[in-house]
Amino acid sequence: MEFFSDRIYDRSPRALAVSFLCAGALLVLVVDVAIAAAVDATAWTPARLVSGWTVVGVSSLFFHGALTYHRRRAEAARRELETSNQQLQVLSRVFRHNVRNDLNVIRGYADLLADRVDDERSRECLETIRETTDDVVAISEKLRVIEEASPDRPGERIDLVETAREAAAEADGSDVTITMETPAEAWIRADRSVEYPIREVFENAVTHNDGSTRRVDARIEENGTTTSLEVRDNGPGIPDDERAVLRAEQETPLSHASSIGLWLVKWMCETQGGTVGFETTDDGTTVRLRFESATAGAKAKTERAEEQVDAEDRKDGGESRRDGPVSRAR
Repeated sequence: MEFFSDRIYDRSPRALAVSFLCAGALLVLVVDVAIAAAVDATAWTPARLVSGWTVVGVSSLFFHGALTYHRRRAEAARRELETSNQQLQVLSRVFRHNVRNDLNVIRGYADLLADRVDDERSRECLETIRETTDDVVAISEKLRVIEEASPDRPGERIDLVETAREAAAEADGSDVTITMETPAEAWIRADRSVEYPIREVFENAVTHNDGSTRRVDARIEENGTTTSLEVRDNGPGIPDDERAVLRAEQETPLSHASSIGLWLVKWMCETQGGTVGFETTDDGTTVRLRFESATAGAKAKTERAEEQVDAEDRKDGGESRRDGPVSRAR
């Protein structure tokens, strides 16, 4: 179907209109002849054929006009998209390289001033400068991850249990309790970039948790063709306006997300063919990441192989075609 649509799109509106005209004229002729042969040959007149061809000719003109109009709109949209992508690439490169280098310079001077300043108030201001520059540098790193993400996922398999445990270990702290309920392993169809949204989920659950006793509970479940990671914390939760931005998939001057982290989680999971769900209650926030299970495809292949072997056994009267017994992969 995709090959057929590409062949149609590659042809010009004039060629498609001519093809429509020829096919329609031939169809009118075939139908008129069939009706004349089946009903009454004397009732058929050349005027009926001419009127049918006229309708087809007028329709082909409208068809050509509609195709030309939509083709021009599609080309304009494509050029606009290419321009927007180019602008985003330039802005991302400038931000990630130029701005990041300038921030490193600012942080370096802040460190130098920290050794020369004695009063506590000045030290607090310098610490604020360092924390702010570190936050912006972290944002630039997240932008790099998003920019390098590719929707063309190779046929890789990642153990979600191992990835989640590594992310939890990095986000763990002395005043945080992280519990995990997982199977021994849970393989999903994804590449290594899936580590970033999983790490972001655990970092958000820990960093933005202002509870007196911070707690994070993670659970991995396999449900047929999907495998899900559920991370629940007892923090204040994601604000309603930020969750509304993610649902609408667009930001406005009055409605925007305060951090790029949530966008990273959403985009990176969708790039891997997964989905993201957020649920906020008075007890905290729950983030659910769902991915395609890699074990489902392997199990289906094994079952098909076993069915094929069974069919061959029945065909040969229950005897193997080889000298030894048939060994089946489990």
